[in-house]
Amino acid sequence: MNTIQTAPAAAPTGNPHPSRWAAAAGVVAVGTGVALGELAAGLVSPSLSPVTAVGGAVIDAVPPGVKEWAISLFGTSDKVALLGSMALVIAALAALSGVVERRRRFAGVAIIAVFGVVGLAAVLGRAELTANAIPVPLLVAVVGMVLLRWLIRRLEEWRPVAGPHDAGAAVRRQTDASGPVPVPVTGSIHGPVPGPAPRPVPGPVQAPGEPARRRFLQVLGGTATVAVLGGLLASTLRGAAAVVSEVRSKLALPAAASPAPPIPAGAEIKLDGLGPLVTPNKDFYRIDTALRVPLVDPEQWTLKVTGLVEREIELDFATLLAKPLTERHVTIACVSNEVGGDLIGNARWLGWAVRELLALAGPKPGADMVLSRSADGWTAGTPLEALTDSRDALLAVGMNGEPLPLEHGFPVRLIVPGLYGYVSATKWVTELKLTRFADDAGYWTPRGWSERGPIKTSSRIDVPRDGRSVGAGTVTFGGVAWAQHTGIGKVELRVNRGPWQPAQLAPGISQDTWYQWKLALPLTPGQHEVQVRATDLAGVPQVEDQAPVAPSGATGYHTVRVSVK
Repeated sequence: MNTIQTAPAAAPTGNPHPSRWAAAAGVVAVGTGVALGELAAGLVSPSLSPVTAVGGAVIDAVPPGVKEWAISLFGTSDKVALLGSMALVIAALAALSGVVERRRRFAGVAIIAVFGVVGLAAVLGRAELTANAIPVPLLVAVVGMVLLRWLIRRLEEWRPVAGPHDAGAAVRRQTDASGPVPVPVTGSIHGPVPGPAPRPVPGPVQAPGEPARRRFLQVLGGTATVAVLGGLLASTLRGAAAVVSEVRSKLALPAAASPAPPIPAGAEIKLDGLGPLVTPNKDFYRIDTALRVPLVDPEQWTLKVTGLVEREIELDFATLLAKPLTERHVTIACVSNEVGGDLIGNARWLGWAVRELLALAGPKPGADMVLSRSADGWTAGTPLEALTDSRDALLAVGMNGEPLPLEHGFPVRLIVPGLYGYVSATKWVTELKLTRFADDAGYWTPRGWSERGPIKTSSRIDVPRDGRSVGAGTVTFGGVAWAQHTGIGKVELRVNRGPWQPAQLAPGISQDTWYQWKLALPLTPGQHEVQVRATDLAGVPQVEDQAPVAPSGATGYHTVRVSVK
């Protein structure tokens, strides 16, 4: 009797619970998006993330009775309970997105897109909004959608095996089709009976669906690992940011010994489309080299004055706040601001006069530059005379009536009227080194930018915007002009390179701020080119010749083209 040996049967590899695996794919995809979004927010927007924005919106929306019930039930852990509840809701919706995506392509992706819209709306509605926070919820949605489609495609490759579920049957069918394999018979008086050579016994057989199953589990597990690692890193960053943010929120700044002069009547022109005279913190431009916003605890902060001084000084935050503080409106600008650009803002700053600090240190003869250093190592070289003359150069601790926002230099930064930020506006400042331009250079000077960086007189048309259509008749133009530490004497407009016409110039808050202006012009139907120029109080007009921002700031007349219907 022939003996037939077969390989061990492989286990069935059909997917017995496809909906469960699809739900897992949804949770992993969305979880990874949320984790990476929180990580990105920790780097570029420490005061606001999609999760905190949605949580804040929930807190604002629930009735007072529900808030009181939550506090009575959870006590000081009410925020933890809220975040836990949000996590459960997000996980449930994420699982649903995976299930529906498996059944109908892009249905689950649409659910995640709604996630993104809700997160974006929540971020846009928060008072802590900054430009850096806006792309983060979009990043969360895009990552979640891409990962969901990828995981579901891998899952669809893992399908039930067609035919008998016993993989061993395939081996038996292959053996039977070849006929019986004779086995040598021993013990005959004539010796062994010759016959065909024994067929090799096959090894363990891999079932047809096994590679697909393994691929799916590998990508699911790998993606989940990325989510966990991203979440841990984000938690570390966000936790540090939360600590500093809480310290900032509880900080009460002292009253100014020298308050800001009142804003003159008529300084702010009321014109649709024209921005406010004082830029809100959330709209203030931010340009720096910090990939991650430095998180500086004021209790640990110190400022050292070193270099060419008679006496080195070390100042802590409490001592700084105890000094007689000055409050002034000052407009600052980035050297990268193009003609007509918006990398400029006007705020009310509170701080201690830098000249008083340097007087205590006693600059030595020969010093002509102060090299300021940030907590992240960035440096700026500021002319010594700009920090010791009569201008209101400040070690600022406040911005528009509140402590500096984290991304704007909390707890202390430099503000110097009349100089571009790259040579003066050091955020998170920790050191002032008195030195010489011949011996030291700030971060940007060796990279091709000019050494001293005085702000150039400039002007901008804000209303109407370039390319807009307007009705025929009288069209009112409006905008701003600036010549920090000198002041604006007049602003003029011209149409189609015609004669210059004087605009109505509002009184400035001071010579260190920008001025608003407006002018009503009669325009006939057609295309019109309108240009603006400013002249400072010394009678020097802004430069007409076009020049790029490098190496010392852009020049030229801001020009808009409008279509009159």
